[in-house]
Amino acid sequence: MSTTDPRRVRPASLELAWRPARPALTAPVVVTGVFDVLHVGHVRFLTAAREHGGSLVVGVEDDRRVRAWKGPGRPVHPADERAEVLAALRCVDGTFVVSGDPTVTGWEQYVELLRPLAPAALAFTEGDPHALPKRRAATALGAAAIELPLTQGRSTTATLLRLGDENEPLSSA
Repeated sequence: MSTTDPRRVRPASLELAWRPARPALTAPVVVTGVFDVLHVGHVRFLTAAREHGGSLVVGVEDDRRVRAWKGPGRPVHPADERAEVLAALRCVDGTFVVSGDPTVTGWEQYVELLRPLAPAALAFTEGDPHALPKRRAATALGAAAIELPLTQGRSTTATLLRLGDENEPLSSA
């Protein structure tokens, strides 16, 4: 692979940019997502994903892609800050930002994006609407597909809805 900036890898349709720099890892577990407002569901998922391999790298979708998928009020936090917060977690060994045309969502493009990482596994949550494409991507990469439990009642969307309703408690108590 030849590129002028070793922190960037340019596949046909998506771009991967390490934040802050690419860690020296081999065969990591890879997770991608929005990770907009970090909550316990994210932490439990990432911790469980890390337990399936020697290292964990997390790809954060960029602001333009998130805005196109989730609406004009999202993301709440910019991609670089989301990556920085995730990188501070003990279970995360590296983070990168995924950028590109928001309409590019096919598993083939993610395979090309992730191939240089030589992942041992791709992890995702139960009920992920993209589970089948992620399984296909894992197969194409020669990686395991790891489906992990979802923490019920914990999502960024649910948290933002509760924050918008002062009568709705933030805890499940």
